[in-house]
Amino acid sequence: MKPLLMFLLLLLLTGTSVFAPANAQTTSGRIMYEGTRRIDPNSMRVVINGQEIKPGSPDFPSDIPDVRSFAMTLSFANGYAKEEREGGAVMRTMVSSSGAAPQVTNIGRPFEEAVYLNLNERATSTVLTLKKDNATTVYRADAPMAKQPTGWQTTEQTKKIAGYTCRKATVPYQKETYTVWYTTELPFTYSPIRDLTPEKGVVLAIEGSKEQFRANKVELKPVKDADVRPSEQAKTVTAEELKDLRDKASADFRQRMMDEVGTRAN
Repeated sequence: MKPLLMFLLLLLLTGTSVFAPANAQTTSGRIMYEGTRRIDPNSMRVVINGQEIKPGSPDFPSDIPDVRSFAMTLSFANGYAKEEREGGAVMRTMVSSSGAAPQVTNIGRPFEEAVYLNLNERATSTVLTLKKDNATTVYRADAPMAKQPTGWQTTEQTKKIAGYTCRKATVPYQKETYTVWYTTELPFTYSPIRDLTPEKGVVLAIEGSKEQFRANKVELKPVKDADVRPSEQAKTVTAEELKDLRDKASADFRQRMMDEVGTRAN
């Protein structure tokens, strides 16, 4: 019997396929980013002796940093992805009568929020989980991803980021020019700033005056599909309704914290 026929017969007897499965080259894993973002002074909340002090007030502290650092992880698998950001709101409490140093505390968020991405259909789903009175409600708002901005200029300059070769591009965005570093060595397209997504490639670094992202680690490892797809049990709402739910939860939470601080100060 000829060697080729013997080989094919062996494959049939053992049930082995001579063809790789369609998803054999599918890559899954996680990208860890470090991000910084300038804080809008109007979004800051400072409580002194139980009273909220707004920016512009003579009593508003001048030593509060205007830049917030945070970590973000992108999990991806089979054309889907999920963004998760660490770090919540920061509350600074001051009691002037005691002479104690101001206390800065990371108080977290009054809700859980994650963004899911359908990378093939270029769509996003923002999922908001609210917990109140021992009850949990999950909401979901879907939206298409923005198209690539005009004025995108790719250069020949390259450098390694998190082990991947990235090419430099510049693009006008929000009245300034952002620098974008992206790689085509990963088999999908993504950017931590949705409006600055290239036609093809994964952005591993973005540099702008208001915000920056840089990947410090890329792990190629198994990720379950369920971990990167939104729950089907979530109640679908519009983006405006989701914002209202988020704002109300934040306002209620701030008020409870201010009441507690005021109680301790008295």
